[in-house]
Amino acid sequence: MKYNRIRDLREDKDLTQTVMGKAIMVGQTTYSSYERGIANIPTDVWIRLGIFHNVSIDYLVGLTDVKTPPPRKRERN
Repeated sequence: MKYNRIRDLREDKDLTQTVMGKAIMVGQTTYSSYERGIANIPTDVWIRLGIFHNVSIDYLVGLTDVKTPPPRKRERN
């Protein structure tokens, strides 16, 4: 399910795998392997995907159907 969600979010924005890979700082081949479920997605990439699509990681991995991410913590000065 989680791999379908990252593909569906990409396709909803009419983005290619190449463009999506650049947006999250991975190559097209790597991104393709994530969508097909043949490579594990590192935590930092899950975070980049969530930020890019403005969805929660829980949504991306199928733990919830609610897309809205929780509020982010503010950085301390």
